[in-house]
Amino acid sequence: MAVAGRLNYGAWELLKRLALRGAIAGPVVLSSREIGVELGVSQQTADNYLLSLEKHGHLKRTIISRKQHLTLTSQGVDALRKDFLELKAVFEAASELVFSGTVVSGVGEGRYYLSKKGYNDQFVAKLGYLPFPGTLNVRLDPAHANALEEVRRIRGIRIEGFEAEGRTFGGATCFQAKLAGGECHLILPDRTHYQNVFEFIAAKSLRRTLRLTDGATVRVEVRA
Repeated sequence: MAVAGRLNYGAWELLKRLALRGAIAGPVVLSSREIGVELGVSQQTADNYLLSLEKHGHLKRTIISRKQHLTLTSQGVDALRKDFLELKAVFEAASELVFSGTVVSGVGEGRYYLSKKGYNDQFVAKLGYLPFPGTLNVRLDPAHANALEEVRRIRGIRIEGFEAEGRTFGGATCFQAKLAGGECHLILPDRTHYQNVFEFIAAKSLRRTLRLTDGATVRVEVRA
């Protein structure tokens, strides 16, 4: 926490509870007994938390008609804001998967499957564009061999399977991505013979747009 070295856990928890009750905008009327009940501590411990917040300049306490009015100071608000920003940075970083790989040629299956109306109708409806008929394949660097497992933890955009031409076409999941700076989607088929290769689709040919050739090393960002 942002104030771990100055406030104990209980005082910090009380600071957050008061903010949630509206003590940032104006006074909140709460007795030490009520605070103790809410935090699951004694009235004396609740008083100690209040004294700690006052001591560190995070709280202004005023007694009016024998009731204590509690208001967060600008310093208290700043402490909460700092903590929020630190946690926000942690979770935003965790929501983006970054790895690298090498551009390789596929076996031509992407062009075949991307020509099917059952897929294309869903791409337009769910991704907002009709993909170029073909995928760009990227072989994962050995250092990022666990990227496939990490991608599967991200909630992607579901493309459902369907039946056509007397056969069943499997589903896939798409993930918003950026490859070598270009916007695209990583497409992960439910059934694939690739073990360490990711396929990417975009409205235009990624090879041509980004001037990529086999053997080129690319940076990929997959967003949750």
